[in-house]
Amino acid sequence: MRFSGSSLIILLALTALAPVRLLAAESGAKTDAAVQDVDRIVAIVNSDVVTATELERRLAEVKRQLAAERRGALPADDVLRRQLLDRLIIERIQLQLAAQTGIRVAEADVDRAIARIAERGGMTVDALRERVGREGGDWASFRANLRDQIAIQQLQEREIGNRVMVTDNEITEFIESEESRRNVSVEYNIAHIVLALPEAASPEVIQETRQRAEALRQKLIAGAEFSLTAIGQSQGAEALQGGQLGWKKSGELPELFVAALKTMPVGAISEVLRSPSGFHLLKLIDKRGEVKTDPIIQTHARHILLRPSEIQSPQEAQRKLAQMRERVLLGEDFAALARAHSEDPGSAASGGDLGWVNPGQMVPEFEKAMADLKPGELSPPVQSQFGWHLIQVLERRDRDVTQERLRAAARQQIHSRKANERFEQWIRQLRDEAYVEYFLEDAG
Repeated sequence: MRFSGSSLIILLALTALAPVRLLAAESGAKTDAAVQDVDRIVAIVNSDVVTATELERRLAEVKRQLAAERRGALPADDVLRRQLLDRLIIERIQLQLAAQTGIRVAEADVDRAIARIAERGGMTVDALRERVGREGGDWASFRANLRDQIAIQQLQEREIGNRVMVTDNEITEFIESEESRRNVSVEYNIAHIVLALPEAASPEVIQETRQRAEALRQKLIAGAEFSLTAIGQSQGAEALQGGQLGWKKSGELPELFVAALKTMPVGAISEVLRSPSGFHLLKLIDKRGEVKTDPIIQTHARHILLRPSEIQSPQEAQRKLAQMRERVLLGEDFAALARAHSEDPGSAASGGDLGWVNPGQMVPEFEKAMADLKPGELSPPVQSQFGWHLIQVLERRDRDVTQERLRAAARQQIHSRKANERFEQWIRQLRDEAYVEYFLEDAG
């Protein structure tokens, strides 16, 4: 989840109202007809429901957002409802899995997320709260939905980010390719439409979906607006943003996409592209990039990580790290403590050693705390999305890291591409395995 720039308004639009559960009436009691109508079930998701109240409130927020961003006509309400209902269903499935697997979001995590949203929007938390109210939202519901989004982020990090591995051989093969090395810093600003296929799609479904994609391409070439088409037809996570993927490094994208993009002029629409997940159409909005060769300051650091869990609260993890900090200051070996206690599988065995770290390589909270330390100094306990860290800076150096930067960029891009591919597969599997029943037409 990124809370920056224009995504602030999107966040306000998409998280301003918490899920509204179906109102239950006692047996034999008479329920007001209007309440019955507005709280009609529009989808069953496993053992939970999505109601018309929830869907209509989300629709109102998204329409306000789209009206603020767009010039011209908005998509029809029934088009937006369909997209929003699919998004709500995917969110609900992920929240159910997060709850089943013990993910809990503390109030302090929500407070920090709100502070970041306000800061990046150039306002105070009080001003953000006033803005939510002015735009028709409820602060308690805003917090509740933000808590849901944090839970989903933690679930995705655990199920995807932490399970994607990039080997040295993959990096070497990537940068030994002249084309890959030349394009490692090339970025594409693209928009995307995807028509998804189920895992066991029949030949008839595949052919029908391909024909739909070809028909959409012809409409786009004839002048149909890409963003409106994406909102109405795309089954990608970014559909309601007009299919906008934003700036992506070449290596972050599937090779299928890069092969098409590198020969496309700005403004062009791709041919219909087929991947295991479905059929894709791309629009190249812009292109930029070059390899940077300026020297940078590297930091040699190590850390101890403690993760909150069902048996260890965030406060307990913070307290334990504060105690370890005192023990190190009194002369105990940092590396020995890291080997015994750190919950970072990538560095614990080496005494918490992270090696030489480049700027921008770590998450922002870790990066800021590390930058404030002089060699030999210990941080207080620092919280990030991964848990609580005790950080020690060992040394710093200026270094011309053209080759290292190429490898680091290659690693990041390969990881991002593999994570995106895994995410698509994971979401499709969750959706295929869930029990979902639609009643949208009845509710609309």
